[in-house]
Amino acid sequence: QVQLVESGGGLVQPGGSLRLSCAASGFTFSIYTMRWYRRAPGKERELVAAISSAGTTNYADSARGRFTISRDNAKSTVYLQMNSLKVEDTAVYYCYFANSWGQGTQVTVSS
Repeated sequence: QVQLVESGGGLVQPGGSLRLSCAASGFTFSIYTMRWYRRAPGKERELVAAISSAGTTNYADSARGRFTISRDNAKSTVYLQMNSLKVEDTAVYYCYFANSWGQGTQVTVSS
């Protein structure tokens, strides 16, 4: 059974940083692409970043240059380092794999 548990969200001022973590279990983590999505208030859920098993990364235009996705296969964990945060980054951030979602972690960027 796939389980995804996100953590690391919180309240941060514009320009600040946060690192999100997603601990995965129930599958062979190291061989699969992992993804981070977010859902902002009143908006559709959108893909933020993805990382393949080989470490190839892809980013939404809104995240490129500010966010970094990474993974630690030994810990079955995927990370999202978010820098230079903006008010418009406020959203619930979700880890995703194979039609399974975590519970999400709230990121609020506000002064």
